[in-house]
Amino acid sequence: METIKPKSAINNRSKKLAKTLQKVIGFRTATKIASNNGICMLTSQNKVKEDPFADRIKTHQANGKNDESKARNRAVMEALAARLFAGVTTIKAAYAELQMAQHPYNNEAIQAADQAVVDELRAISELKRSFLKKELDLSPQVTIMLAEIQEQQSLMKTYEITIKRLEAEVDFKESDISSLKNHLEECISFNKSLEKKLNSSGSLPILDNLQMSMLNPTHFLQFLHHTLRSTRSFVKLMMTEMENSHWDLEAATKFIHPDAIFAKPSHRSFAFESFVSITMFEGFNYPNFSIPGEPFEESHQHRHSRNLYYEIFRKLKSSSTKQYLSHNPNSSFARFLKSKYLAVVHAKMECSFFGNLNQRKLVNSGGYPDSPFFTAFAEMAKRVWALHCLSMSFDEEVTIFQVKKNSRFSEVYTEWVTEEPGSPSREDTDFGSGRFRVGFTVVPGFKIGKTVIQSQVYLSPIDSPEG
Repeated sequence: METIKPKSAINNRSKKLAKTLQKVIGFRTATKIASNNGICMLTSQNKVKEDPFADRIKTHQANGKNDESKARNRAVMEALAARLFAGVTTIKAAYAELQMAQHPYNNEAIQAADQAVVDELRAISELKRSFLKKELDLSPQVTIMLAEIQEQQSLMKTYEITIKRLEAEVDFKESDISSLKNHLEECISFNKSLEKKLNSSGSLPILDNLQMSMLNPTHFLQFLHHTLRSTRSFVKLMMTEMENSHWDLEAATKFIHPDAIFAKPSHRSFAFESFVSITMFEGFNYPNFSIPGEPFEESHQHRHSRNLYYEIFRKLKSSSTKQYLSHNPNSSFARFLKSKYLAVVHAKMECSFFGNLNQRKLVNSGGYPDSPFFTAFAEMAKRVWALHCLSMSFDEEVTIFQVKKNSRFSEVYTEWVTEEPGSPSREDTDFGSGRFRVGFTVVPGFKIGKTVIQSQVYLSPIDSPEG
């Protein structure tokens, strides 16, 4: 009899068979041996192991989708930012246009600028709403391009407004400059009229109705200042002619006062004023200046005719030079004018100024040139002659004096013509210090009885060379 093996032995044999079959047929899936009522069955899970390369592809695809989504989101945000910046630039341009339209006031431009601000704020508000609701529907490339165009247009509008504002400021400045020029011309014209009035014969109303018996040194001093203004005016004109004729002013100054030392180049004018004043006042102490052709004895007799001199003074003061000469062509003043012109204006000087000696010849022949140069000289000469007649009208004797070069400064007899920074101070000019001495006399001094009218002098350092 065949021996019956137990179930356990059969099961073991079945497992071994299943393993052998699995190896033979090369199943890729695990097998299970199922038992159903003792019948062994081979079952397959039908599970196929996945390919690692396929998993990697799937991972890359997923990552790619994420990167693409991120890139799109970033592009959308950049487009949104560009659109916002363009909106801000548009508002800025509209605000600038609004300001520009207020000065001068332009109602239509103000309303247009205000509407532009409102429209842009409404567009930005709509963007904000779409962003918060995540409903942005922007094409990044198109949005960025349009934003750039909008921003450039707004910048161009801002530049145009800036240019208009600058042009308006330029127009205002030009208008202001034009107004100031007109004001300057008016001031110059007014100053010239004042100068003309000051230089005119009727510029001293205090002497108009003055009686001879009321004369005092104050009246003489006032008319002296009136005379010196015309002297300085003529000197200024003479120096201008020298400059136009290319004179060496420094050499000319050294010819007048060789050893003078000037604190400033502009002070050279005092040397020319000194030359003109000393020449014009030379002979002031004598009746009629003892001019050639005027008998001294006859003039001396007139010294006591105070009324006659005072009458001449009043006529000269109230008449123009040309008018007086036309009525008195053979007067002492006419001979004085001729004599002093030939002494002050040298022939070489006149030739260099005007290229000829026509004025000199005309004066020599008894005529009177109509040039501005001679007119200024004649006005100066008239005032000097009138001052001389006024001095002869005083009951007290009037004398003239000069201060010698290198004399010590005296506050009684002298005053300095300039007192500026760099000029000597009162302490320096004191008798005790002696650091500065008289360089030359600019305007002579006068004595009326016991009253002294100081001589105007230019001071120089004491170490200046002596002449």
